[in-house]
Amino acid sequence: MSRLKDFYNDEIVPAMTKKFGYKNIMQVPKLDKIVVNMGVGEAKENPKVLENAVADMEAITGQKAVLTKAKNSVANFKIREGQNIGCKTTLRGEKMYEFLDRLVNLALPRVRDFRGVNPNAFDGRGNYALGIKEQFIFPEIEFDKIDKTRGMDIIFVTTAKTDEEARELLRLFNMPFAK
Repeated sequence: MSRLKDFYNDEIVPAMTKKFGYKNIMQVPKLDKIVVNMGVGEAKENPKVLENAVADMEAITGQKAVLTKAKNSVANFKIREGQNIGCKTTLRGEKMYEFLDRLVNLALPRVRDFRGVNPNAFDGRGNYALGIKEQFIFPEIEFDKIDKTRGMDIIFVTTAKTDEEARELLRLFNMPFAK
């Protein structure tokens, strides 16, 4: 069992129960999954770029990435329906907690001029979205082997009913929110 899973049971559940007054520990919100998404716009001209993006994502998440396809055609962007335009990975269980630990403790502190993540990027249903501009903040990526800087979206899906509950849950997981 991972260190964060134990931390959730020993530290987060009592703190959340005390703050929000839950009657049952099953009411305490938990992290359901983390979805890491990388859109690769230049994949329409050069499919090799998408292979490199998939390799980067698999190194970062430790899990196989799935190609995402365009849902409909957009003439202005020269995209046809069904064309591969990105990749994504859904992390659950041990890998999710391990990724969260590496993101908070290793990757985010390596961001240049880092002052914390946006505390208002919640969707109203207890989910949090985080955008990262460059993939080389993760220690798994070798700086010499990067062909192009790519960003990614990281979505934290929680069982929280409100944004306030989700913010407190992520804060207890040491998410560095900006003041």
